[in-house]
Amino acid sequence: MLVEIARAVVAATLLCGTPTVTAATAKPPGLFPERWIDGTLAQEPEVQVQALDGDTFVIRQSIKTNFEAPFLYLLFGRDKALLVDTGAQGGQIRPVIDRLVAQWLSAKGRTRIPLVVAHSHSHGDHVAGDAAFRDRPDTTVIGLEAQDVARFFGIAKWPEELARFDLGGRSLTVIPTPGHQAAAIMIYDPRLNILLSGDTLYPGRLYVPVNFLAENRASVDRVAAFAASHPIRAVLGAHIEMTRTHGQDYPHEAPAHPDEHPLELPKRSIDELHKGLRAPLDTPDRPQVHDHFIIYPVAPRPN
Repeated sequence: MLVEIARAVVAATLLCGTPTVTAATAKPPGLFPERWIDGTLAQEPEVQVQALDGDTFVIRQSIKTNFEAPFLYLLFGRDKALLVDTGAQGGQIRPVIDRLVAQWLSAKGRTRIPLVVAHSHSHGDHVAGDAAFRDRPDTTVIGLEAQDVARFFGIAKWPEELARFDLGGRSLTVIPTPGHQAAAIMIYDPRLNILLSGDTLYPGRLYVPVNFLAENRASVDRVAAFAASHPIRAVLGAHIEMTRTHGQDYPHEAPAHPDEHPLELPKRSIDELHKGLRAPLDTPDRPQVHDHFIIYPVAPRPN
């Protein structure tokens, strides 16, 4: 398995032009063998891909194309593939996905696989690339409203009900998590024991509109209950906004992220968020600072 992962990482690196790891870009400990592009070099590729195995790819959009520098996820099963998010304005995500799909098909000796495009939530920095996928053959782009998400995944009782989504020999769990945004979801992959957590939990500022605090608390209640009975190796969110210094984030719209926090958070971060949300958070712009994330209540929003 380790050999397969290493080969997949090398292949993805060559595919997308990620710089070779050198002494100057020393490999950090953690889930990923390479340091993520962080805007600190004079030049970096527009995207970076790292593979968790031959069927699972994590993609980062360069901060030089958009300060949000979001992370996207591409998961393959036997019958279909799932892309979670399409990136922010300034990104060119479809060519990367097309190359990864072609590489995967070639490795499997196949000619086609349907692609489903889902979203961690519907904010612009996660859906800006949708238009490029709407005319892609064998591709379904899920709508951006909560009812669209519920309908596609067969969630009759949104947001209380969880759903299974089978890629073919790889059955994922979809967990509705409205609060940060009304159509938000998390996705759990039992093959790798990873939880894709979107903007609900990541090393950064967890923005919660004060008019949706109740929804956010209920969502994290649901996630905490799920986590209590499932193994989770890592929580993988959609951004990095924290430094490696505990409690220290970057300025908003920072053009580079020196000394960046790892993407992955441990399972215990779910409990920490769960407990943190129980505190009074009704005043906008009065953040609750934790070592690895910041709960940030913001003024009321329509969605």
